[in-house]
Amino acid sequence: MGGRYPHSSGERSELADRVVRVNRVAKVVKGGRKFSFSALIVVGDMNGRVGAGIGKAREVTEAIRKGMEVAKRNMITVPMVGTTIPHAVEYKWGAARIMLKPAAPGTGVISGGAMRAVIETAGIKDILTKSHGTNNPINTVRATLAALQTLKTAAQVADLRGKDVEQMVGKRLAAAYLPSPPRGEGQGEGATTAPGAGGARG
Repeated sequence: MGGRYPHSSGERSELADRVVRVNRVAKVVKGGRKFSFSALIVVGDMNGRVGAGIGKAREVTEAIRKGMEVAKRNMITVPMVGTTIPHAVEYKWGAARIMLKPAAPGTGVISGGAMRAVIETAGIKDILTKSHGTNNPINTVRATLAALQTLKTAAQVADLRGKDVEQMVGKRLAAAYLPSPPRGEGQGEGATTAPGAGGARG
């Protein structure tokens, strides 16, 4: 039932929220049935922070509001390299098994269902994903969040090992992980010339 109840928060406009699923629960009591709703909500700032929460209430809107509050309290920070993730990861949560792989710029989000909601609200633009096992959205969302928490950038790993990024991945890849210097720097003394720019030598 995800997407059937579109909702946008007016409290904090910088956060994007996605209703992944709304379930109606019936409880049999003396005198009849009592109906309530549970809503699975994903909240993110589209810039590396994302969280998920489940809200339960007698009304759909109240369940969504509670789910959003839980999601905002449980937000995590996702390490990113450009528009994708630093490395591939496989993770198992209960019966859910997921795989996340970085992708080249322009690939887009190759994902579906509950995983797509988490990835898009986190701000990841290019990624390849695969989900095996259960299609329960709650387990899938939890597995995706847990997998994103295990990611580490090359700088973080280098810091843990007491090395430089260049020692870890080489000079060519280090340029992609480290911030590029402002224009104009490196153009003075000692600057190298692009191959072929100096013309033929006499």
